[in-house]
Amino acid sequence: MQATKFLTHHHNLHFTSVHLHRSHRLPPISAVITPTAPPPTFKHQNKTHSMPPEKIEIFKSLETWASDNVLPLLKPVESCWQPQEFLPNPSQPFDDFTDQVRALRDRTAEIPDDYFVVLVGDMVTEDALPTYQTMINTLDGVKDETGASKSPWACWTRAWTAEENRHGDLLRGYLYLSGRVDMLSIEKTVQYLIGAGMDPGTENNPYLGFVYTSFQERATFISHGNTARLAKELGDPVLARICGTIASDEKRHENAYSKIVEKLLEVDPNGAILAFSDMMRKKITMPAHLMFDGKDPKLFEHFSAVAQRLGVYTANDYADILEFLVGRWRLEKLEGLSGEGRKAQDYVCGLAPRIRKLQERADERAKKMGPYGVKFSWIFNKELLL
Repeated sequence: MQATKFLTHHHNLHFTSVHLHRSHRLPPISAVITPTAPPPTFKHQNKTHSMPPEKIEIFKSLETWASDNVLPLLKPVESCWQPQEFLPNPSQPFDDFTDQVRALRDRTAEIPDDYFVVLVGDMVTEDALPTYQTMINTLDGVKDETGASKSPWACWTRAWTAEENRHGDLLRGYLYLSGRVDMLSIEKTVQYLIGAGMDPGTENNPYLGFVYTSFQERATFISHGNTARLAKELGDPVLARICGTIASDEKRHENAYSKIVEKLLEVDPNGAILAFSDMMRKKITMPAHLMFDGKDPKLFEHFSAVAQRLGVYTANDYADILEFLVGRWRLEKLEGLSGEGRKAQDYVCGLAPRIRKLQERADERAKKMGPYGVKFSWIFNKELLL
């Protein structure tokens, strides 16, 4: 892909006293906003409740294990960081607060637009958290049956959600104060995405669900880690610390979900390896794949292309995650499998090199096509070359 230069503008912060007069009226609020393009479509999975009912007992029998091995990976609320620790403090005297905001804007003034597209995409993905909690609570045997269940599976899901909730809040606050992005467009994108939901193909099956979350948490750990690295290179150490702190949370959560799959491989190796193979054959769908801003039905594809070009999250990362999980779960050494289980084992253990070869061909085709321009509403309809 061609390297491109992006012009950025220094955003000075001006605070003025505003006097309201009768002649100064707010514009009317539009009750109905008609999108200029249809939202993205997705071939939904029709299969539901694919786990045999008797396997629910496996998860019931693992509750003590989950209490001892999964719940300790959560942090007490009083030990957790909070978004306000990284943002200008509004309780300070007005001049002090505005100085802090001005310093934030000075740091972000020269950061390229393409970085902000990726940061917004990450924030939108984090902000669709209600969808992810809903998805986990569709999984048979581990769902929160009452909304406040004392089951360790339910306790994990609620506390995991509470920890994750800080990520979108922090990124949103920083983006808002930077003045570099169109918050109205971003807010519409979040609402569209939560309304659209997601369909990762997990079929109400916790075997599939925990494979999916293991993969996804590692993907977000990599993505936030790379935005941290880039922020540091671009001269914003505070933003680097923000993204790095979020990445640290994702790594801890990845460890929890991976431990669950490790345990399933121990107690039911055939069921677990078949679940991993099933998810990889479907391909791991990113949680924000139905992202839409009311204008661009290919918004997720375009956001992903920017992330790929910047090295924030790439096709090679996808293959690396697959290889990492195969190694962590020691799948090549798994024994005692059925014929079907051995086929699944061969498939997942040999898949990463095939993915890389396919990506090399796709990259060659993209080079022949050349770059093309896409406008992003998140950055005030500026055009980026992909």
